[in-house]
Amino acid sequence: MSFAIPFADRLNNVETSAIRELFKLLGKPGIISFAGGFPDSAMFDVDGIREAVNAALTEEAGGALQYGATEGYNPLREQLAAFMTAKGNQGVAADNLIVTTGSQQALDLVGKTLVSPGDKVIVEGPTFLATIQCFRLYGAQLVTAPVDGQGVDTDRLEKLIVEHKPKFIYLIPTFGNPSGAMLSLERRRKVLELAVQHNVLVVEDDPYGDLYFGDAPPPSLLALSGQVPGSRERLVHCGSLSKVLSPGLRVGWMVGPAELLAKATMCKQFSDAHTSTFAQATAAQYLKAGRMPATLAKVRAVYAERAATMGHALRRELGEAIEFVQPQGGLFVWARLTGAGGKVADGGELARRAIEKGVAFVPGAPFYASNPDHSTLRLSFATVGLDKIEEGVGRLGAAL
Repeated sequence: MSFAIPFADRLNNVETSAIRELFKLLGKPGIISFAGGFPDSAMFDVDGIREAVNAALTEEAGGALQYGATEGYNPLREQLAAFMTAKGNQGVAADNLIVTTGSQQALDLVGKTLVSPGDKVIVEGPTFLATIQCFRLYGAQLVTAPVDGQGVDTDRLEKLIVEHKPKFIYLIPTFGNPSGAMLSLERRRKVLELAVQHNVLVVEDDPYGDLYFGDAPPPSLLALSGQVPGSRERLVHCGSLSKVLSPGLRVGWMVGPAELLAKATMCKQFSDAHTSTFAQATAAQYLKAGRMPATLAKVRAVYAERAATMGHALRRELGEAIEFVQPQGGLFVWARLTGAGGKVADGGELARRAIEKGVAFVPGAPFYASNPDHSTLRLSFATVGLDKIEEGVGRLGAAL
């Protein structure tokens, strides 16, 4: 007699990532991949991290190797509060944040603590794929707010808030994944005003804000909240060291109202007791040593050059068959196929052709919670050298 495992009904709301399926095709020799959504491992400050590890084991071995508080290792919470304050986020103290196992866990805790089955949640279209899957796992009905080159369309967002009365709004205002868009200062203020006016929570996900090319982006929603009375208590901010220091440390954090942090800490306790104290102590020592500014300066310069190279190559090799906004930071070029000249206009079809030509990227449709734009695609320039970017975009042009 066969046995069928009685899986939870909530799993009916999610499916295997189309991106994960694409990665199975990347074993072909000689593939140039623009598909990854991760930083270049060559950019990691290995010497600085090694020194931080040694300092953690020398100065605080007991704390680094022992169980710790669920809300986070206090020396790291203090360093993160200082790191946030230095970027203009006034009034952030250690007690205002909890440490999470990457910002991904912070988003999972948002889902666990806030979403009941059937709740409406507004997300950007497109948005981070793992967030779509995470919120759906908890039964959320996702409503899509459109995005342009300046981030979420706040006029449309207001109409959606009035129509759907969402539990919360999830945004990646600065160099979002996948859109790469940067929400304008005017729209940031408008988002905070909408939060107060309609009494709705806003979740700001900010893993890419430090990766800017040239001028710094506008202040985060958290930093601006002091200018919009009543907005701070309606705002959750999620941060991460994954894109700027090392994903392997799995160190993220959440800033939010005390009541929400208490519930999130309780749920985190059920999941993992606490984020690795060894990783937290290492991150604390790294921030304490003051190496982050130099690391960020190096990373920004390298990624800026790669982004510029990819932009030039796309315009040269694909011409009018593609349109995109040149990224001002982050890891991605978000593009749309126009079909000009009878060229391919479907991102999924081009992805299949591109693999045959030896280059990979991610089609854009999976990044939409509803009404996917099948002409879109995401290209990451972060992990590919300049010559390979030129060669890979050339192959992409040949695949059209």
